[in-house]
Amino acid sequence: MANVKELTDLISGGIKKKEEELIKKAYEFAKRAHEGEKRMSGDPYFTHVFETAKILAKFGMDAETIVAGLLHDVLENTKITEEEMKKEFGENIVFLVNGVTKLGTLKYHGDERHAESLRKFFIAMTNDLRVVIIKFADRLHNLRTLQYVREDKQKRIALESIEVYAPLADRLGMGKLKGEIEDAAFSFAYPKEYAQIEELFKEKKELYEKYLTEIAKELKKELYKNKVNISEISYRVKHKYSLWKKLLKYDMDIEKIHDIVALRVVVENIEDCYKVLGIIHSIWKPLPGRIKDYIAVPKPNGYRSIHTTVFTGSGGVAEIQIRTREMHAEAAYGIAAHFAYKEKKQKKDIDEKSKFKWIEELKDFSHELDEPKKYLEHLKTDFFNDRIFIFTPKGDVIDLPEDSSPIDFAYSIHSDIGDHIFGVKVNNKIAPILSKLKNGDIVEIITKKDSHPSSKWLEYSKTNIAKKNVRSYLEKNSLLSRLKSFGRS
Repeated sequence: MANVKELTDLISGGIKKKEEELIKKAYEFAKRAHEGEKRMSGDPYFTHVFETAKILAKFGMDAETIVAGLLHDVLENTKITEEEMKKEFGENIVFLVNGVTKLGTLKYHGDERHAESLRKFFIAMTNDLRVVIIKFADRLHNLRTLQYVREDKQKRIALESIEVYAPLADRLGMGKLKGEIEDAAFSFAYPKEYAQIEELFKEKKELYEKYLTEIAKELKKELYKNKVNISEISYRVKHKYSLWKKLLKYDMDIEKIHDIVALRVVVENIEDCYKVLGIIHSIWKPLPGRIKDYIAVPKPNGYRSIHTTVFTGSGGVAEIQIRTREMHAEAAYGIAAHFAYKEKKQKKDIDEKSKFKWIEELKDFSHELDEPKKYLEHLKTDFFNDRIFIFTPKGDVIDLPEDSSPIDFAYSIHSDIGDHIFGVKVNNKIAPILSKLKNGDIVEIITKKDSHPSSKWLEYSKTNIAKKNVRSYLEKNSLLSRLKSFGRS
């Protein structure tokens, strides 16, 4: 049976007396409010809100968010009023509970449902990210008990989780959550494919794990010899849904995938990360082009780590990830980890608003397209598809969808630069304006006052922001031409 200590024990770094009392109060309040309610599994309804709160505690969320997790279904499912809750828990918590309630209210079906769901998410994210994090925790627990739901409903919830919730979690840097959502939904959304991956896993998983255990032993010995302070050496197995997606790119040939199981080395500081990288390369030969430094150049969602793939002495190939403890927490829980670390964070750390400025862009973009199908297509292209990182000559990173052109790059910097592209240098060489950029390219845009967009640019623009600006210029120019010709007649 659930007890409040089980919940408070999960809160890392301890908890203040006042916060503990607030959580206990919310626990008792929710328990009374949901008394007599049952879930489809036959369990008391309270188990759901309790498990949601536990997930939030594991994320490292603050006491207010955990309390809102315990109370998130009270207004929707019980006779308790908003005023009663406000009196007991204050405006902030009621605001969070109301936000979660609104996210769950959808009257649409198919594309319209997905589009509306996403619009609501983006508005909630700009108001308070914690609302979205509570909704993630709520959805994850619902997925874990999806077998008790009607079959037609199972498929809808599973697909929505894969197509809406998982990509959003990924963009917020919540890698662990993304993987858990996808894996929990996978068997309901794509049962045949899930069974196929299960079979492959059975054959290979044990072999890979044994192999990495041996590598870990050898590496640990070397790191101790070099007096590196290790927090943790472990391995992670690739999530099943993620593996299936990767296999589709490689004609279902599992031998072509080197990161099914990856070794993780967690150290105390950034200096040690690079020291470990040097030690690894002194033991094993790295694969050319497979060293990725996401510490020097973090991913747009904030992910930081060093990845290297090496040839091991036994003839195999292994991926090794190196990071600090804080990076490790951020890799798992993304934006949620920032709530846990925010008291320790220094001014030099990434400002959340600039880091997640795409959230504001998404909100604006959500008002521009009314047709659900078009809206979802643009979203997949602009925000959720495979991304490439392009550098400015100064070393700034521009995050773009795969197959973007220099036009997309220019407009992502500023509309003025996009409107006056004259020429392009890619990796210090003159390149066509309409070429496709590759990950890691260094791009310089040459502008000229009398250079302007042409209709052909629309064919080669990938991002919504580029297309919008090109169309705007062409429409404006067309109108001016008509006005001039009118004036002459």
